Amino acid sequence: MYTSAKPYFYGTGRRKKSIARVRVYPGTGSIVINGRGIDEYFGLETLKLIVNQPFSVTDTIGKFDIVANVRGGGFSGQAGAIRHGVARALITADETYKPLLKKAGLLTRDPRMKERKKYGLKAARRAPQFSKR
Repeated sequence: MYTSAKPYFYGTGRRKKSIARVRVYPGTGSIVINGRGIDEYFGLETLKLIVNQPFSVTDTIGKFDIVANVRGGGFSGQAGAIRHGVARALITADETYKPLLKKAGLLTRDPRMKERKKYGLKAARRAPQFSKR
């Protein structure tokens, strides 16, 4: 595993209820999420593509290793949070990536959240069943 002696770039990513703390090391392209490999952690190929999106935008595939700790939410939200954290960490690594990542929309925090339940309703918008009598 990685020790704190190696220099790394840090980024925090958030999406829905998920929070990812991402460290990006110069390396060969290995990705470790919560102590497990990306293939072991994410079953779907689309989620792996989401995590790797900042690297494909900046043309740095295979140049950095990722070590991410992510908590909360589901797999889709966690993948989005890791993507956000990786994009932020890449900016600290090299400031010239900022316009590319910004144009691709990877630096913007996705504001969509779960809507709260309101009183008098069964869910956020679901009303009790209406009956005439």
